[in-house]
Amino acid sequence: MPNAGSSRRNERTSNTVVAEENGGRPHRGRRHMSENTITATDQSFQELIAGDTPVLVDFWAEWCGPCRMIAPIVEEIAAEYAGTLKVAKLNVDENPQTAGTYDVMSIPTLIVYRNGQPQKRIVGARPKLAMLADLAEFIS
Repeated sequence: MPNAGSSRRNERTSNTVVAEENGGRPHRGRRHMSENTITATDQSFQELIAGDTPVLVDFWAEWCGPCRMIAPIVEEIAAEYAGTLKVAKLNVDENPQTAGTYDVMSIPTLIVYRNGQPQKRIVGARPKLAMLADLAEFIS
């Protein structure tokens, strides 16, 4: 009887992209993003949050279970409010400078920025309706 944990899966999961050319092993730190989310980095962050349009930034990490739970919700919000709200995802393991600058101590943390300034902070996993209620002033 084979060990179920040793089988190699060749599929796209919510937190890892598995590539044929990598022998089926996951690429660490990469994640499938929807076409409506922006991948933020320490280098791109200030430019990303500088505009008039509100930007919701999801501070996450690949190992974070609650981050994986809210990822589809964040992507749905990005699709539903495209043009009204920009949505970005920042991996805190790969971009610790920005996470530290904005005192992100727990993940998931979502922060809405406008004109380069944080406007609202949401910490922890929440259902979509609760998240939308928290974002109402930015999406109505």
